[in-house]
Amino acid sequence: MSAIKLTIDGRPVEVEPGTTILEAARKLGIDIPTFCHDPELAPNGACRICVVEVERARALVASCCAPVAPDMVVHTESERVVKARKAILRLILANHPLDCITCEKTGQCKLQDYCYRYGISESDFEGEVKELPLDDTNPFYIRDMNKCILCGRCVGRCQEINGAGAIDFIGRGFSTIVGPAFGDPIEESSCVFCGMCVDVCPVGALIPKAGVGKGRPWEVEKVKTICPYCGTGCSIYLHVKDGRIIGASPDFEGPVNRGHLCSKGRFGWDFVHSEERLTRPLIKKDGVFVEASWDEALDLVAEKVRDLLNRYGPDSLMGLSSAKTSNEDNYLFQKLMRSLGTNNVDHCARL
Repeated sequence: MSAIKLTIDGRPVEVEPGTTILEAARKLGIDIPTFCHDPELAPNGACRICVVEVERARALVASCCAPVAPDMVVHTESERVVKARKAILRLILANHPLDCITCEKTGQCKLQDYCYRYGISESDFEGEVKELPLDDTNPFYIRDMNKCILCGRCVGRCQEINGAGAIDFIGRGFSTIVGPAFGDPIEESSCVFCGMCVDVCPVGALIPKAGVGKGRPWEVEKVKTICPYCGTGCSIYLHVKDGRIIGASPDFEGPVNRGHLCSKGRFGWDFVHSEERLTRPLIKKDGVFVEASWDEALDLVAEKVRDLLNRYGPDSLMGLSSAKTSNEDNYLFQKLMRSLGTNNVDHCARL
């Protein structure tokens, strides 16, 4: 099929058939607010904050799931659209804590950003308010379901991308929350603590524990690097403040992982600043480990290897390589072992 031509906010655009209005607007650099939209998930139009006005349409249209049509004329910030978005934000604020001053998500909260954008500071809808207990029982992240806006992005990631199926919507109407089946603790569910839900949460409902109170988003420098845990080579950003790592997040543009990380890559960076981390080689003398120079340590290893070869032959040697080095380093390691006459070489990763 040929490309479809339409007009968004007075600007013409040409896109492929099947493109949504949201995708077409982004091609023009037009920012349409979204909560529930995730490009890796099937669109569901749940939050309605992305509604736009399409000429000759009976009602406002959810741009994240509405496909474009030939000669369509779209208005993304009409009076009708803005009025609807303000009403949606007021409805959310009616049952949302307003502790933005101390919230860890300040500076990265979509709800906060959109309320600022449309001048919403409070809600005129009065009624019952959720008072759910804070869940900080697991070692990786805090779950504050009072701040959850039920966008469903965490559910979609857990169900469609990870496949763990640890969380879903529970209850109906006002009582609806997101969590494991029967309200069980998250650590007793099928959750593998990959952190995908944390990465896509648009508000402060899911917060990594390790970085709490250690810095605001605008104080943090994000340093792009490669996860050191295995040979996959996932791209990650380390969050650095005052020379110390306080968090990590995936690179959604990374060609290897495309924004996906396992629990090690997402939460297992705290070893970097551990006081127990070795910074120099240790050699055992008289039954006690003492610090040594690299030359001294390598000379000792070479001496021990020669002794084993002379006394027991090459099959007495075995090399165990590490996933925390590059593929090239591991290749050289196995070549070294084979040059010593042994095929006894293995690797700690089990991918």
